[in-house]
Amino acid sequence: MRFKFLLWILLLLGPGLHAQGQIYEPVTWEMTSKQVSANEYDLVFTAIMEDGWTIYSQFTDDNGPVPTYFEFETGTHFTLKGQVSEKGKKKEGPDPLFDNVVVIKYVKSPVVFTQRVQVSDASQPIAGYLEFMTCDNERCLPPTSVDFSFDLAKAEKANETVAASTEKAPEEKVAEAEKATKEETEETNVVLDDMSEPSGILQPVQWSFAKKELGENLYELSFTAQIDEGWTLPSLHTSMDDGPLPTTVYFDEGPHFELVGEMTEEGKKKEGPDPLFNNAIVIKFVKGPVVFKQQVKVLDPNTPITGEIEFTCCDHEKCLTPQLEAFSFQLNGTSTVAIGNAGIPVDGNTIDQTIETIRATYTTPVGDCGVEDVARGNSLPWTFLLGFLGGLVALLTPCVFPMIPLTVSFFTKGNEDRSKGIRDALIYGLSIIVIYVAIGLIITGVFGATALNQLSTNWIANTLFFLIFVFFAFSFFGYYEITLPSSWANKSNSLANKGGYLGIFFMAFTLALVSFSCTGPIIGSALVQSATNSLGPFVVMLGFSSALAIPFTLFAAFPSWLNSLPRSGSWMNSVKVVLGFLELALALKFLSVADMTMHWNILPYEVFMGLWVVIFAAMTAYLFGLFRFPHDSPMKKLSPTRGFFAVGSLALTIYLVTGFFTNELTQSYNSLKLMSGLAPPSQYNVLLPEPEVDPSIKAKYPSFTKCANNLDCFKDYYEGVAYAKEQNKPILLDFTGYGCVNCRKTEEHIWIADKVRNNIQENYVLISLYVDDRKKLEEEIFSQPRNTKLRRVGDLWADFQIVNFEQNSQPLYVMMSPDEKVLAAPRGYKEGIDDYADFLNCGLSTYQSSK
Repeated sequence: MRFKFLLWILLLLGPGLHAQGQIYEPVTWEMTSKQVSANEYDLVFTAIMEDGWTIYSQFTDDNGPVPTYFEFETGTHFTLKGQVSEKGKKKEGPDPLFDNVVVIKYVKSPVVFTQRVQVSDASQPIAGYLEFMTCDNERCLPPTSVDFSFDLAKAEKANETVAASTEKAPEEKVAEAEKATKEETEETNVVLDDMSEPSGILQPVQWSFAKKELGENLYELSFTAQIDEGWTLPSLHTSMDDGPLPTTVYFDEGPHFELVGEMTEEGKKKEGPDPLFNNAIVIKFVKGPVVFKQQVKVLDPNTPITGEIEFTCCDHEKCLTPQLEAFSFQLNGTSTVAIGNAGIPVDGNTIDQTIETIRATYTTPVGDCGVEDVARGNSLPWTFLLGFLGGLVALLTPCVFPMIPLTVSFFTKGNEDRSKGIRDALIYGLSIIVIYVAIGLIITGVFGATALNQLSTNWIANTLFFLIFVFFAFSFFGYYEITLPSSWANKSNSLANKGGYLGIFFMAFTLALVSFSCTGPIIGSALVQSATNSLGPFVVMLGFSSALAIPFTLFAAFPSWLNSLPRSGSWMNSVKVVLGFLELALALKFLSVADMTMHWNILPYEVFMGLWVVIFAAMTAYLFGLFRFPHDSPMKKLSPTRGFFAVGSLALTIYLVTGFFTNELTQSYNSLKLMSGLAPPSQYNVLLPEPEVDPSIKAKYPSFTKCANNLDCFKDYYEGVAYAKEQNKPILLDFTGYGCVNCRKTEEHIWIADKVRNNIQENYVLISLYVDDRKKLEEEIFSQPRNTKLRRVGDLWADFQIVNFEQNSQPLYVMMSPDEKVLAAPRGYKEGIDDYADFLNCGLSTYQSSK
């Protein structure tokens, strides 16, 4: 890793997560095999990422995002040689999405993972799954698993084709062999979830089955077909006249059930003439999954419903002979995934978490209030204001303030033309802006947003920032001066004396150089605190330079105003000393970032707040004249201005002390709004005990626990719903994640408010589902609606969110009745306590009126 010695930087996580329904799939995988020796192969997994998205190395910190992980099914026909290697453009450092845990992430496609294997029987496939997590700069998607199966026999066959054809020598034979080799090699590219037989028997369609109880002895039986790319499956309704065999489901008749209605089919299909069948009109499915559904009325649930599916399939040049797939539905037997006592109903190893009442009321809620209006914050105006305020402060320092009369002298000397004087003054002000903005552009262009973010969150960089800010602070206290080489200022000054527009520009450049000892630390502080995006350094410098340029321009254009300025004096040194105290306080913010990243536990909430109290108490004592620094003149009396700031500093000190007050409801410290983003979270403390839960509820519902702000919550959906039915309370469903920054913002800045927290605690059953929970399930299960395997607890909740709400980003807040009906339009991340309180009141009033 390389880290520059910089004084700028911070890319805070910006816009809130959009909560409109959307399924993100920013990463696709390509899988190929390559024979490297007689019995050794490289299995190659290539990740293709959309711009702005990242995936994580196998070797990233387990406390952060989910590392990319490969699991191979055991077998005697192959042996792994070493570990999976990885290659791609990666970066390493703390990630603000994961509380600044150090991560290793790939930031650009492609990323190639390679596993070498020694194979004793190439006719057997090498199968397994990979797991990965992907994030952009504002959200992370739940961990995703992808199945794979490598058919190495095809690769061997391709190599044999090359050898045999080259022995035949004729050029046309060689060309044919090369073409065949290319086709065979292309076939070795593994399609996700490829279940084709390695023996050469083609099986491009794979079936899975699921059932759903509809009530009153009525069930829905589902038959799901996955189709390999390039293959098609005829519809139930295709014509048999000169066409392919339609897909047909045969039920073994019996008195234990009755068919209700006709079978339906869902999937991507096409209708039209098919050249394989003399252009007969064919209705066929061209892409999976294809779902066939049949409702049945069950008269005897102890007898299974059995039968067969008859089907054929074709690609663009051939059709396979008709095939039969047997099925059996056992209607009186279910199993559960053991997460909590409520459990999750699973049919064998298949699950369907679709809840029709949720889906029906998600788009059309019971109530007509709470329409979502997710606003993305734009911090650039605040960034400009931050820079502007920094420029105003810089004006009051002893390095800048005395430059004003010098500037006036430069422009008035020998300049009798009033209009020319105003024009030169405007050029001078514009030059100041150009010089300082150029610094922001250089930072943005050279280092880029990612580098700035990495430096702002890396523990090494933050430790350096801490030391640099302490260094600046003691410079402001007067123990030493930080200056640029005098030759730079002399050279710039000599160029300024040449006159003309170039001379005006170098006069502005001279100002920037000679004032560096005062403006440098302020610029550094503003840059480090600025930017919600890559434009931050540019915008903050535009604000800073504008604040400097405006007064210089005005006094240069209207010299008579100079008489209204206060004279230079010891008050300017006091300004510097106050800035030194501020620098010292801000330095602790960077040490806190490094502390939480590395888990040093040296700067918990109590220590951080205690040091801030000491710093501002010392600043108060200084302003009251109780002690002085090397360059301070003796204070004969306390001036009204200095007294005003002394009282303000005292008030701030007392305010900081209130940060040690505890809140009995949250069983933590009362976090101060002024310290938001500066102090560590109040939960990161060493003196307060951990909150306790009601043991009687915990005994019945194991997922019952304490969430943010000491709120009672459930981490199992089905347990939470069961408890809500017992208590006859509405549900606040919270889709969240351990790595979701905007989830934490909502909890720390909105849920903490009394009118929000009390409403949740007293009137709702809070269910927080962590979609990135990495605890493994006791056994893998198969999501029937999404045709994917679920291996971890987080997979279950991500699957639940996707199948019911058709999106996979967090946070998402949904209010529901105990009978699982959505009460109002769901809400994503949006700032504002009042809005959130109205959101809760909306759901509560809707529930009460609908009871």
